[in-house]
Amino acid sequence: MDNPKPASFTRHRSPGRPTRKQAEARNNQLLDTALDLFLQQGFERTTIEAITAAVGMAKRTVYARYGDKETLFRTALQRAIDEWIVPIDRLREAESDDFEASLLAIGRILVANILSREGMRLMRITNAESIRMPEIGEHALRQGTGPTVAYLADMFQRRLPERFSNPVEAADVAYSYLQLVAGGPANIVAWGVSLTDEQVERQTRTNVRLFLHGVLH
Repeated sequence: MDNPKPASFTRHRSPGRPTRKQAEARNNQLLDTALDLFLQQGFERTTIEAITAAVGMAKRTVYARYGDKETLFRTALQRAIDEWIVPIDRLREAESDDFEASLLAIGRILVANILSREGMRLMRITNAESIRMPEIGEHALRQGTGPTVAYLADMFQRRLPERFSNPVEAADVAYSYLQLVAGGPANIVAWGVSLTDEQVERQTRTNVRLFLHGVLH
């Protein structure tokens, strides 16, 4: 009979430290869960204990990493903005020689983005908590909308140089485009009204035409 293997071969190894990728995924899960709870219960009623229980993480780990609940909230909000924002290159790729078709294609991207789970969560939680923390609304607008407004203003100046020689006016009109085309459906859904894909498409087309008519006349 063969001799038994030495104990060093049969002993179970203790699990090692998580890899950087695993730690990052775990932290992202924490931030995502925290933001969901902040939305469901509000900032004041959400506790670190509830967040750690939901994600299965020790409280001391969260306190060591973020210090307090407000820092955790702001970090989760910043990550949500970073994950949600549409890359400008994607908007540029939607441009074509037809200006109206470009506005419609870009509008579809922006509407789909704001109506996504992530977009509506960000909109709702920012609106709810801006009363207590006014600066987060400004921050979300500047970080989440600012690059898109800058891109649209540049496009208006490129496509309609005789109409938009003033960059400030171009930026104002870009913001109006966002409010009309993307903000319209988003506000309706935020109020709890469901829209079908057909209704969203019809509103997007109508709002783009209204915007274009106002710009060109």
